[in-house]
Amino acid sequence: MTETSNDLHGMVPDSNDTVLLLIDVINHLDFEGNEELLLVAEEIGKRIAKLKAAAHKAGIPVVYVNDNFGKWKSDFHNVIEYVINENKPGKPLAQLLQPQEDDYFVLKPKHSAFYSTPLDILLNHLDAEKLILAGFAGNICVLFTANDAYMRNFKLIIPRDCIGSNTKEENEACLDQMEKLLKADTRPSTEIIEDMIKKPKTKKTDAERAQEPKKVIKK
Repeated sequence: MTETSNDLHGMVPDSNDTVLLLIDVINHLDFEGNEELLLVAEEIGKRIAKLKAAAHKAGIPVVYVNDNFGKWKSDFHNVIEYVINENKPGKPLAQLLQPQEDDYFVLKPKHSAFYSTPLDILLNHLDAEKLILAGFAGNICVLFTANDAYMRNFKLIIPRDCIGSNTKEENEACLDQMEKLLKADTRPSTEIIEDMIKKPKTKKTDAERAQEPKKVIKK
């Protein structure tokens, strides 16, 4: 069992007990059985964009956690270019939800965001206790991420209108599972945004964070 250093050399200046994870929102959506999801993906994307804007306004860090689509030599910007320039079905969604300069991103090799060790390290440095999850597919990557987050004792908020699956039935089933088994808050994004507006910012100073013990992430 190896220990992974959690020293990010001062590259994570933000601190908040809540973090917004955008899961596979830069997505080619080019797969079998995508017909029903394509009909709703852009509308879901618009709601995610509003959620993200509210998070920025509330000082909540935004982390893109994305598949690399088998492109092992790619960085996140290459993934964005691939989806947009190759005119994939997910192009409108990717254009709508392109990251901003102050957003974070992590590439993952498999379904759960926590397959990527850097995400554990990043969340530790952000002092995260609560995760807001949004993205695709609800019954696969969002569900797997929610399960791993729950096992790490994160509180979960999963706005029910900000995730999408191949079918409406699959989406409703995974939401029901996450609400019942993972104790997730699945209220609509409008209510979550209202809570963000009311929530005081919780950023800590560098001095305060330096005094706190840091978890050691092990794999």
